[in-house]
Amino acid sequence: MKTLNGLDELTAAVGAHLGYSDWHTIDQGQIDAFADATGDHQWIHVDPVKAAAGPFGTTIAHGYLTLSLIPTLVWQVYKVEGTTMGINYGSNKVRFPSIVPVGSRIRAGVVLESVTPSGPGHAVVAKVTIEREGADKPACVAEVVSVVVFG
Repeated sequence: MKTLNGLDELTAAVGAHLGYSDWHTIDQGQIDAFADATGDHQWIHVDPVKAAAGPFGTTIAHGYLTLSLIPTLVWQVYKVEGTTMGINYGSNKVRFPSIVPVGSRIRAGVVLESVTPSGPGHAVVAKVTIEREGADKPACVAEVVSVVVFG
């Protein structure tokens, strides 16, 4: 994990690839729990028997499940010391270029794109690429925005 000490180091890291998270395995239990939480019980996600005969040959993770793992994965990549608070502000762009079959291993790579004053803190924009082990295309690419406040 990369540690950035304060606003100066955070700002100096703009444009840098900050690293990768650990690999995370997507299992059927996680897919089912996400389906229950969101009400999206489409068979391609939750019915292994029907999905085996479907276009992907197995169940696949919801795109939004992959997106929702960004905070957990990014926290493994870097942290900023000296903040009193950080909040998710949103995403400027999100794409799901490829599927995540059950049993896949994914990880996040993070590039810091910008740091700008915003209200009581600073808006931090990072391009997060969720890779699937062995895949040619990423599973998710998102430009995420957080606001951090320094104490």
